[in-house]
Amino acid sequence: MRYALFPGCVLEGAAGEARQATLHIARALGIELIELEGWTCCGASHVQDVDEIAAVTINARNIALAEALKLPLVTVCNTCTLMLRQAKTKLDQGMKEKANHFLAAGNIQYEGSSEVTHLLWALIRDYGLDALRQKVCRPLTGLRIAPYYGCHILRPPAVMNFEDPVNPHSLEDLILALGAQPVEFDAKLKCCGFHAVFTAETDVHHMTGQTITSAAAAGADAIVTPCPLCQMQLDMYQPEGRQAVGTATEMPVLHLSQLIGLALGLSPRELGLNRHVANTAKLGF
Repeated sequence: MRYALFPGCVLEGAAGEARQATLHIARALGIELIELEGWTCCGASHVQDVDEIAAVTINARNIALAEALKLPLVTVCNTCTLMLRQAKTKLDQGMKEKANHFLAAGNIQYEGSSEVTHLLWALIRDYGLDALRQKVCRPLTGLRIAPYYGCHILRPPAVMNFEDPVNPHSLEDLILALGAQPVEFDAKLKCCGFHAVFTAETDVHHMTGQTITSAAAAGADAIVTPCPLCQMQLDMYQPEGRQAVGTATEMPVLHLSQLIGLALGLSPRELGLNRHVANTAKLGF
């Protein structure tokens, strides 16, 4: 299995541990990830409010880079997946010629031949959970994991279109494949607030605290999310979140790649768990 990897700004910078974990598990699973040369920011769910054609064109270029490699494009970020798939939808529904007019200056053209997918979806649909189970050498037996989807991997359904946005089960299925027990909790589909943290700081801290307490009340040992933005928000701002809702409960928050890596026998340091704010040592690795 080969994919063109779109790391995005967050993996390139603030969430280096998610990048580190993703590359480690890809090697362990025999998945070849070829990073797109010259990729640019997806726009992070904001740029389209300023200039729609710019948002579509920059992502037409990103997808075209994958097309040049004749590979599907994969990301490990919910927001990047959303932005790229939104652009692809608009391009394939009539904006292709307009975007290609601007791309011609860079001697590149969008054709529409590469799929845009997320690591979670690729593991389930392409790799297969049975194959993943066979690679597990350290089953996460006894761990209770709260699956946190966040917003952008589910909505809008017409664009994301992988599973039921009201009753998803991909994360639960993957958690089970790793030997852990998924825990149902109230906040699993709620927004983490990452994109509003600087404009509505107080409200977002409450959202973070409520997600942490919801998982704790359900008996979870940790939260796992397929999005590095959600992971950073729930981990990095967890002290402020706990203070906002008046709880001392600390909850480890892992990116999907990190949880998979633990089941594949990788060390916490290899997966960047030592770089988290909330203590991950309580997980026993």
